[in-house]
Amino acid sequence: MADPSPFRVEQEGHVAWLILNRPEKRNAMTFDLFRGLTEHFGRFDADPNVRVVVVRAEGKTFCAGLDLVEGAALLGDGSAAQREMTRWRLRELQDNISAAERCRKPVIAAVHGHCVGGGIDLISACDIRLASRDAVFSIRETRIAIIADIGTLQRFPTIVGQGLFRELALTGRDFTAEEAYRIGFINRFYEDRESLVQGARELANEIAANAPLTVQGVKEVILFTRDNGIFPGLDFVAQKNAAVLPCEDLTEAVGAFMEKRKPTFTGN
Repeated sequence: MADPSPFRVEQEGHVAWLILNRPEKRNAMTFDLFRGLTEHFGRFDADPNVRVVVVRAEGKTFCAGLDLVEGAALLGDGSAAQREMTRWRLRELQDNISAAERCRKPVIAAVHGHCVGGGIDLISACDIRLASRDAVFSIRETRIAIIADIGTLQRFPTIVGQGLFRELALTGRDFTAEEAYRIGFINRFYEDRESLVQGARELANEIAANAPLTVQGVKEVILFTRDNGIFPGLDFVAQKNAAVLPCEDLTEAVGAFMEKRKPTFTGN
């Protein structure tokens, strides 16, 4: 009998919920889960009815990191051929995690309980991170003699800066939701899991109420500027707006302002 899917997907209006669904395994990341990230985020990206994605998890733990039983398969016999295969597999896993960042729709991570190792890789690739007060984070790879290799060391410092990031990466120590908030890794934290989910829902709906192509364009410009610099970013956004304006959603926004009502955006 095949293993059940490591995900459950729900949709509320224009918000898609991608739910890690291996609670009995603390949502440890199997190769099926990694591949599923590419599949689901690709589908969300292509679906015009999805404007925002929220990632959350079932069970007591958001994510315990890589499933070590499956991860052992990456080690192999130490031969040159096996080492090249390991490099190829790691690049594939990196690509799976990057699917959250490549998705044009904003992605919000709602974290409770432990989020370690690969879980940090995943939420670092999201646009916004929220947590409940009981959340505990760790770049845990350092403590098991592995260099974190699927995105944390590249993305985390662009979120919080180099100072405390280097301490967290070099020690692998646990840090709480309060500390994560203080250093800017999460935007806010909530007293419990229920209020976390509700907070994520409210934020997602607020974003989804904006013109969808504009929101997607903002995400694209943010990432382009991060990777290419300020002046290339300015040139890119000028080209972007020249290509899309005017549009129907802009006309709707102006009309709604003049009529003192909320705009209804269609993505046109």
